[in-house]
Amino acid sequence: MKLLTVENLVRKFSLKVLTGENQLQQTITQSRSHRPGLEFVGHFDFFPTERVQILGRKEITYLHKLSIEERQMRIGNIVKYHPPCFIVTAEQKGLTYLTQYCVEEGIPLLCTNEPQMTSEFIAKLDAYMVKTLAPETAIHGVCVNVYGMGILLRGKSGVGKSETAHTLIGRGHRLVADDLVVLKKLSPRTILGTHDGKTKEFLALRSVGLLNVVRLYGRKAFQDETRIALDIELTKWQKNALNNELENEPTFTEYMGVQIPHIEIQLQPGRDVAGLIEAAANNWLLKQQGYSAAEEFMRRLESDSSW
Repeated sequence: MKLLTVENLVRKFSLKVLTGENQLQQTITQSRSHRPGLEFVGHFDFFPTERVQILGRKEITYLHKLSIEERQMRIGNIVKYHPPCFIVTAEQKGLTYLTQYCVEEGIPLLCTNEPQMTSEFIAKLDAYMVKTLAPETAIHGVCVNVYGMGILLRGKSGVGKSETAHTLIGRGHRLVADDLVVLKKLSPRTILGTHDGKTKEFLALRSVGLLNVVRLYGRKAFQDETRIALDIELTKWQKNALNNELENEPTFTEYMGVQIPHIEIQLQPGRDVAGLIEAAANNWLLKQQGYSAAEEFMRRLESDSSW
């Protein structure tokens, strides 16, 4: 399991530590935060105790309206479940009662430095936690962003994956990772491709050596991460092995339970592989919009035959 601590959140979002300076190493295992609402009125049947608890203007205003005795009871009922931490947003004041309970129970109490909507902060926080705690795996290959979509280039060593990526960069597309691609599962249908940090911005070309694409071609040549839309396998040319049907049956490659559309491109001297990848990317986009060139072609044939 990936490790995420309260201290990571403090550093990432520049949070103030009001209490619990010695408890910042507490681990966070859930990738979504929670705003206690029903819990303040005594309903704890589905209270996600392992989530980061967010208190915004709505929650703090409600607590301020309670009597001292009732406020202490409401806060005490939540604090006793020992969530990883509390984060207060929107510059809320008068948190003495909350601070007291967090000190007594050893729970970090944090607050945001800059005024912002609680919903905006939660969106940023959850996105960070989802990526950090996402299941991941590493594969040998190259990841590029072509026309805004993430594409995996796979194939045997020496088949020309990095050289193809270099050609795509020259056409205005972006490198994400070379040689080792880290894949993160963000949802049952979403795989994110990124680098491992060590190979960031580097592209290795046989006979040339290691290139830093940002230094050579500018910031536009590199992208830190991308959602994977296509899995393209580069293979050696096999005579009479190509399928020349109007539209091939869709095939998929599965990564951590997520199916990614798969295409095989056979290599031969003179083939514009980068151009084929661009065509495959554009064709995939059109299919997502409900358009199929093969279906339109068949409709035209049927229309002509009716005469």
